[in-house]
Amino acid sequence: MSAEILNGTRLAQSIRSQIRKKLKKLNLTPGLAVIQVGDDPASTIYIKHKQRDCFKVNFHSEVHKLPANTTQQELINIIADLSTRKNIHGILVQMPLPAQIDEQTVIDSIPPEKDADGLNPLNLGNLFINREGVTPCTPTGIIRLIDSTGLPIEGQQAVCVGRSHLVGKPIGIMLLNRNATVTYCHSRTMDLAEITKQADILIAAVGNPEFITADMVKPKAIVIDVGINSINDRLIGDVKFDEVKQVAGFITPVPGGVGPLTRAMLLENTLKLAMV
Repeated sequence: MSAEILNGTRLAQSIRSQIRKKLKKLNLTPGLAVIQVGDDPASTIYIKHKQRDCFKVNFHSEVHKLPANTTQQELINIIADLSTRKNIHGILVQMPLPAQIDEQTVIDSIPPEKDADGLNPLNLGNLFINREGVTPCTPTGIIRLIDSTGLPIEGQQAVCVGRSHLVGKPIGIMLLNRNATVTYCHSRTMDLAEITKQADILIAAVGNPEFITADMVKPKAIVIDVGINSINDRLIGDVKFDEVKQVAGFITPVPGGVGPLTRAMLLENTLKLAMV
């Protein structure tokens, strides 16, 4: 029996509907500023999706496109200018950035109270001690997808394959905060399949197409595929979808799984920041 598909697009629509209802009760217009450096085609597409999402929930939205030769200090200065504006509640710098700009330095320069992506070290620290606040968009979206199954997180064995500060590390902390037992795996993990086969919740975030195969998955597990890889003009994830869905209990597709929830959480974070 095939796994149930976790439809991120449908869940994101529901979240946007809830945001619109909240805004009707509030006398404010949340504002999101997105900064793009260079003209990476994938980034341009992602930003258009974010603009469209903002329009759907009546947010103020701005995109600041900068040339690829922008210096790190020039970018930081623009962030500082945006941070002073009262109609901008959230700032997001679209990754990746050109080689001359250090991504972490830029993230550090976004004030925590304007950090729509939830990646400023102060906001990550609040997540670490389980304090209320904005949290990283993709991991938060993953939690929403897991919750949508109706199954508990507490007491479950969770395995995160990938340990990036964008997804792997924070989703592990979030699952730990929900009383799961969490194992991190990475490129130097020995006997990876023996570990992943123990997972009730398996998060794949390695950036390696179809890396997770059916023999690595526990029957009836919740499998969350964070990867998005372009192969022969086709988007595929880090999970071998057609094979793994025959084993798993729930699985996210690529596209249409985690991606829409990441953008929905960006809206939620911006609303939170606007309400402070």
